[in-house]
Amino acid sequence: MLRKIRIAFALLCFVLITLLFLDFTGTLHTYFGWLAKIQFLPALLALNVGVVAGLIVLTLLFGRVYCSVICPLGVMQDVFGWFGKKARKSRYAYSPAKSRLRYIVLALFVVALVAGIGAFVALLAPYSAYGRIASNLFAPLWQWGNNVLAYFAERFGSYAFYTTEVWIRSLPVFIVAAVTFAVLGVLAWRNGRTYCNAVCPVGTVLSFFARFAWFKPTLDAGKCVGCRLCERNCKAACIDVRNHRIDYSRCVGCMDCIDQCNKGAITFKHTGKAVRSAVEAAGAGQGQPVDTARRSFVTGLGVLAATSAIKAQEKQVDGGLAAIIDKQRPQRQTPIVPPGAQGLRHLAQHCTACQLCVSVCPNGVLRPSTDMETLMQPESSYERGYCRPECTKCSDVCPAGAIRKITVAEKSSIQIGHAVWVAKNCVPLTDGVACGNCARHCPVGAITMVASDLDWEGSPEIPAVNTERCIGCGACENLCPARPFSAIYVEGHERHREI
Repeated sequence: MLRKIRIAFALLCFVLITLLFLDFTGTLHTYFGWLAKIQFLPALLALNVGVVAGLIVLTLLFGRVYCSVICPLGVMQDVFGWFGKKARKSRYAYSPAKSRLRYIVLALFVVALVAGIGAFVALLAPYSAYGRIASNLFAPLWQWGNNVLAYFAERFGSYAFYTTEVWIRSLPVFIVAAVTFAVLGVLAWRNGRTYCNAVCPVGTVLSFFARFAWFKPTLDAGKCVGCRLCERNCKAACIDVRNHRIDYSRCVGCMDCIDQCNKGAITFKHTGKAVRSAVEAAGAGQGQPVDTARRSFVTGLGVLAATSAIKAQEKQVDGGLAAIIDKQRPQRQTPIVPPGAQGLRHLAQHCTACQLCVSVCPNGVLRPSTDMETLMQPESSYERGYCRPECTKCSDVCPAGAIRKITVAEKSSIQIGHAVWVAKNCVPLTDGVACGNCARHCPVGAITMVASDLDWEGSPEIPAVNTERCIGCGACENLCPARPFSAIYVEGHERHREI
């Protein structure tokens, strides 16, 4: 019964979190966005003390159930493991904990987190890894399915569905997501929770508290007949039947062992001090002394961390006469990050590169960075759309506090960059025709059309940018008719300011 309850909650959390990355309408975030904010690392970076404390208390009560119920990457590995068990039952075996590797990875992770090396943090963070997989691999399939439904619905006169553009926002990030999916899939199919108990930094942190869990599986040596069914079905490889010992630092509370044991030798119950002492003594007897210095070091690093994260080319024509050339991205000296991020440094320190903001951006503005210093973190570009003043979806869904929640009124006064005019691309000067598209569509009136030659009464008008008033939304860049490079583009600001 406990196993069935755990599976039901795990599937519910997994499906809802996955839908957060697939729902391009942003509707589900209103109701289930809190599931992203109770993930351990995003809550830690957002300094959400209540959530972090709640997860630690949950671990102290029931062990690492976070890893088998709340963490989507953990549940995804269980799905692969389930298929592996279909191929060959009783496939696992006990193996000693790789404590040295776990602590080294955690130490490197915390150092990278404090130093702002976001790419390394994003590669190891479990929630971020799953976010990349969902947004880069699952989302395109979801959108194609939606477009098929929209196609047939339109044929029957229904507009319950509408088509959405499917495109790869970043090829390098797509490759990273695909490799992560493949590697984790193979590991989980063959060996169960190898990643969780040897690499995952969140799993290592929770393992420290899981040792002292109030309720956990206990192995009764008197009832055990040594059949090893529990050991051969333990995906965490933490049950040592020979010595009647369970490594609670690796146990993820999946309850598979309880379901497999037909002698009632394993039960989920409160373990007293005597049992805990016996477990620690057994570990010491096998040459695995408790290293308190190492634990203190890791704990100190954890506290320090808490204070610091192909496109398919489609030919389009204008009225069936001339091919429209797609816009190309300008070379910006400073990247543009979304309003609410406060600046490049704040985003780099708090972002876990989970891609949730990229998934919900309705205008195709946000995409993963390909720069090594901020790899996979969001940045803005305006080839497909611009950052509309009435949209605050990225700040609404960010679980790590990298993009602070802002109101529509606040967004209109946040300057994330300023427009720069490029004379050699401007249509009035190159083609001798009137334009003014940038000035007409500027939502804050920061662009004015002025005569290009004051001594010539009929000279073409060109844009003049009031950089103090410009908020860097990119409407001018996106709607500029010049191709392939716009005649006006936005240069980002390292630190945002209010105007």
